[in-house]
Amino acid sequence: MPFRQELYKFCPQCGGRLDKKVIQPKEPPRLVCRDCGFVFYLDPKLAGIAIIPWQGGLVLARRAIEPGYGLWVAPGGFVDVGERVEEAVMREVREEVLLDIRIQRLLNVYSYRGRSTVIVAYVAEVAGGTPGAGDETLEARVFRPEEIPWGEIAFASTHDALRDYLQVGPQAESSLVAP
Repeated sequence: MPFRQELYKFCPQCGGRLDKKVIQPKEPPRLVCRDCGFVFYLDPKLAGIAIIPWQGGLVLARRAIEPGYGLWVAPGGFVDVGERVEEAVMREVREEVLLDIRIQRLLNVYSYRGRSTVIVAYVAEVAGGTPGAGDETLEARVFRPEEIPWGEIAFASTHDALRDYLQVGPQAESSLVAP
C-alpha cells in the first residue's frame, strides 16, 4: 500500500487536528498539531529478508496473507522495536519457512518512492531444518535460478534482491557477517 500522509488526521498526544506545515525550508511539509504543536514525524518501517541458497536453488515462500496472497517472496518480515535486524530476519525465516539460518552478508538495502517500508536484504545459509510452510506461508520451495517465477513475485524488494544476488553470484559468500 502506498504511503499517504492524509491518513493521519489527529495528534497522537492530545487528539487535536493535524495540519501540514513546512517547519524548515527545503524539507517536506510535516504534520503539526493545531493545539499542542506536536510534530508528527512519519518515519519508515524496517523489514528484513533473506536470500537463502540451498541445494542448487534459492528458498522462496508463497504467501498465505495479504498483501500478495499466493505470490512468492524471499522469507522475512518486520523488525520489532529493540530487535536487531539480523535477529528479526532469523526469527521471520524460522516462522515462515521452518529453517534456521546464519546470516552470511548484507546483500543490499531497498527503499522505494512513495512506500513506507525500508527492506534490508541478507544472504544467509541454512543451519538447520527443511523448508516447509509456516504460519503465514502456503508453501516453501527451492527454485533453481532458471525456475524462479518472476511474474509471481509479490514485492519489488524480493525481485530486486533476487536479481542482485544472481548478478553477484555465490563467489561473494566468503565475507561473513556475525549475527
